[in-house]
Amino acid sequence: MAANLVNVEAVSKVYGTRALLDGVSLGVSEGDRIGVVGRNGDGKTTLIRVLARLEEADSGRVTHSGGLRLGVLTQHDSLDPAATVRHEVIGDLADHEWAGSAKIRDVLTGLFGGLDLPGFPQGLDTVIGPLSGGERRRIALAKLLIAEQDLIVLDEPTNHLDVEGIAWLAAHLRARRSALVCVTHDRWFLDQVCTRMWDVQRGAVHEYEGGYSDYVFARAERERIAATEETKRQNLVRKELAWLRRGAPARTSKPRYRIEAANELIADVPPPRDTSELMRFASARLGKTVFDLEDVTVQAGPKVLLKHLTWQLGPGDRIGLVGVNGAGKTSLLRALAEASDTQGEKQPAGGRITVGRTVRLAYLSQDVAELPPALRVLEAVQQVRDRVDLGKGREMTAGQLCERFGFTKEKQWTPVGDLSGGERRRLQLLRLLMDEPNVLFLDEPTNDLDIETLTQLEDLLDGWPGSMVVISHDRFFLERTTDRTFALLGDATLRMLPRGIDEYLEWRQRMVEAAVPAGTATAAAPAAASAKAEKAAKAASAADARAAKKELQRIERQLEKIAGRESTLHDHIAQNATDFAKVAKLDAELRELAAEREDLETRWLELADDA
Repeated sequence: MAANLVNVEAVSKVYGTRALLDGVSLGVSEGDRIGVVGRNGDGKTTLIRVLARLEEADSGRVTHSGGLRLGVLTQHDSLDPAATVRHEVIGDLADHEWAGSAKIRDVLTGLFGGLDLPGFPQGLDTVIGPLSGGERRRIALAKLLIAEQDLIVLDEPTNHLDVEGIAWLAAHLRARRSALVCVTHDRWFLDQVCTRMWDVQRGAVHEYEGGYSDYVFARAERERIAATEETKRQNLVRKELAWLRRGAPARTSKPRYRIEAANELIADVPPPRDTSELMRFASARLGKTVFDLEDVTVQAGPKVLLKHLTWQLGPGDRIGLVGVNGAGKTSLLRALAEASDTQGEKQPAGGRITVGRTVRLAYLSQDVAELPPALRVLEAVQQVRDRVDLGKGREMTAGQLCERFGFTKEKQWTPVGDLSGGERRRLQLLRLLMDEPNVLFLDEPTNDLDIETLTQLEDLLDGWPGSMVVISHDRFFLERTTDRTFALLGDATLRMLPRGIDEYLEWRQRMVEAAVPAGTATAAAPAAASAKAEKAAKAASAADARAAKKELQRIERQLEKIAGRESTLHDHIAQNATDFAKVAKLDAELRELAAEREDLETRWLELADDA
């Protein structure tokens, strides 16, 4: 039987006149992986802070097992701004000591993209003070994961991580033996990592077995049993339940209640959206042309992010855009937005963007637009418009749409200055939609939104007729709201991914394997390169194809040799771990090989793209 690590008995916590926790009793045992969900402000963070003894409960008792090793990631780190990344993450370990630890290498590579921390100006010796909040948060997470813990408590660990980083973190946590309690709004992450759910609502905590999908099923069944009126049954959780059952059945595990009840609950729920009807309506509003890009080059300063891009965003297209940080996702949207604002007069560094005459663009950037703090929520929305046409004969007033976005009648009269970051984000999106655009650009729209608000936003976007491009690290949101996925992999090209995020992660894995010193790491590269070479032989002239194939084969052989040499060097480093001078010499040789390999991989990608 699993040992009990933490007990929470009859705990209450009150802020002002509001009881966030009211007589809550629960426990955490060895091996538990618990996800904590609930609306913003309902007490999720308060619950885990009380559980971790970072805050005292007003009444009740919290007990920890003797000698409990507890690691906590809060939303505000306690890193020393004068310290270096090395000091905070690795401590006093010598280079040969931490480099010989598989766990430390895995964490540094997974969270920072390499042992030398390529995104930081001085690598491990970078001083923490000037770093951004996202970079500091990754450092705090790395410090926590490297340590040995019996219980890990995480508050929004996926914030500031990209899709690839979130996938790595999920795999890492699944492989750990530590118990886990995690607050997050990332539903895909919850499904991947958690085996139990705590739903914090109005001072109480409801427990469910399974991950997020099971939680949705069980919550829907609980509400079905409790419902006494048809209007109570018509709630947004039914639509998400229908999506989970019909749109993505592979994501669900075994529900803990009657499948027949779930099927009965969604028997009369239509698909999330009628794609054909929305496409027809979008074409009527937009015409044939939305954005046409021909041989476009996008730059950020001197850096070329995209080159020779020919692409079309058509009426009714719903596009998800993913990619590594710095690859140019936001820059692409900005280039399109600038062309739209100037009616095509402002063009990118190269090529041409043609904008449809009827395009009305709304662009939700990552920066929250500042509004007068004394302005009320409803007034801020009515400044734009009193009513909005949602299409298909649906119309909403500003007040009704506010309620859809979680602003109750009382909250609608709250001054903007008193809103939280997530509430301001919601208000920003709401004002954009009130202007009745027919093209939406959403750059990280899920930031600071709770799960209930996300489902409401998804429901609203389901029936929204127009073209849409979404940049998001929230995999669930992307799959739920978009129909096609494109990726920027950092090689100045835009790729369509027929299989969505899974295909993107496979691409990234192949690129990482081509860059790591292991014999098997480059095995995927020759196979992929050979396939590309065959494609080139059909598309190009015979002479060009033969030349391209020869060069690809030459690069493959060189990559294999480099991988073999790197593997040997790592074995020598392990054998001479106590000889710091020799380790330093071997490490210098490794760096030279890494630089040579990077040049070869860049050339390989260029040939593969041409093929």
